[in-house]
Amino acid sequence: MRSVGVLVGGTALAQAIMVLALPLLSRLYTPSDFNFVAVFSSVLAILSVAACLRLEIAIPIPELDEEAANLLVLALSACFVVAVTVGLCVWWFPTQIVDLLKQPAFLPYLWLLPLGVWMTSSYTALQFWATRKKRFSAIAKTRMTQAIGGVGTQVGMGWGGVTPFGLLLGQVVSSGAGLVGLGLAAFRDAVFKNINCETMRRMLRQYDRFPKYSAAEALANSAGIQFPILVIAALAVGPEAGYLMLATRTMAVPMGLIGGAVSQVYLSRASEEMRDGRLGVFTSKVIGGLAKTGAGPLIFAGVIAPVVFPLVFGEKWQRAGDLVAWMTPWFVMQFLSSPVSMALHVTQSQRAALILQLFGLIFRIGAVVMAGRLAPTRIVEVYAISGFVFYSIYLYVVIRLSDIKVIELLGELKKSFFIVCGWALFGIFFAACLFGLMNL
Repeated sequence: MRSVGVLVGGTALAQAIMVLALPLLSRLYTPSDFNFVAVFSSVLAILSVAACLRLEIAIPIPELDEEAANLLVLALSACFVVAVTVGLCVWWFPTQIVDLLKQPAFLPYLWLLPLGVWMTSSYTALQFWATRKKRFSAIAKTRMTQAIGGVGTQVGMGWGGVTPFGLLLGQVVSSGAGLVGLGLAAFRDAVFKNINCETMRRMLRQYDRFPKYSAAEALANSAGIQFPILVIAALAVGPEAGYLMLATRTMAVPMGLIGGAVSQVYLSRASEEMRDGRLGVFTSKVIGGLAKTGAGPLIFAGVIAPVVFPLVFGEKWQRAGDLVAWMTPWFVMQFLSSPVSMALHVTQSQRAALILQLFGLIFRIGAVVMAGRLAPTRIVEVYAISGFVFYSIYLYVVIRLSDIKVIELLGELKKSFFIVCGWALFGIFFAACLFGLMNL
């Protein structure tokens, strides 16, 4: 709880900055601008998620810091190679890329992709080293840097009329800012004097399940979330991907504030808990804690979003508020399952994780493509339902593989029942009062 408190406390101001900036950004940029950036963000997320070959996930696992340091160097080397490869593809095949995305206006900004891939993946690897060393305050500081840098870039360029480039550049800055600080702190550790090719080869052989299975699993997971957005941008009627981007960015605030912090702390302790035979009990308590602290606020936000969004972001963003309501069940299940998903890696269940993510990829893309053909005006609603179904199955798999006893989990969830109901009732009351005031 102390570790979570450090991360949440340090991240809260960063999240507040991002939230306060959204009403301004929604007036500086149009839904079409957000639609455009949604495509860029989706491509960046898909390319960067496995750029380190998922070796960064293994960094907190070894008992010896020397072995973990060699894993970090391997991860950073891999992401550099991937970024260079992306840069060469952008240089040689720019027209083919924008034609494939069906976004011809994307052409002048392709050069941001390799930069974004390198910054995002390098930051992620260094963050896992900081997690291993339990430098949670350093991680919290970098999140402040990301928020200030990203929002400052987007607001400044939006004010100057540099659209949609301001949103694009701000996205890259917010993904990779803090990279230098974490890097300097990491490589000051004396253990990095012991980096050598032999140890790196041994670590690569020992943790080869991460490149073999976890990299593909991460790609499938990211593609399952991001590729449907690309399909929506190409097939939907109107700038639906732009509305979807604002909706997800708004709801990501409570999820990122609590869920992200819990995920970091869970990973830092999960290996030790498993060695002591307490992984099931520990994971059950974490899920119960997540339900108690975050499920209620998410439901509250989903209930009031259709009424609040037009007031906060402007009348043109009414559709985004409706989408938040549709996506709330998905967000709740994702909030409960994502922080403890690292249990699949700790238990060496990378193959099961890969199969699960491949199922999610096929299921969600299939649902969106079918909706695009049969009901293009409801394509995002179908996407929201598919997300809820997938994360429900994901949570079930985590429960089984973590050896959680159902009785214990139900006991933990029971503690949050009245809290969640209270949030839901408060949301209904608040939305009804606000709607009544608007119609006086």
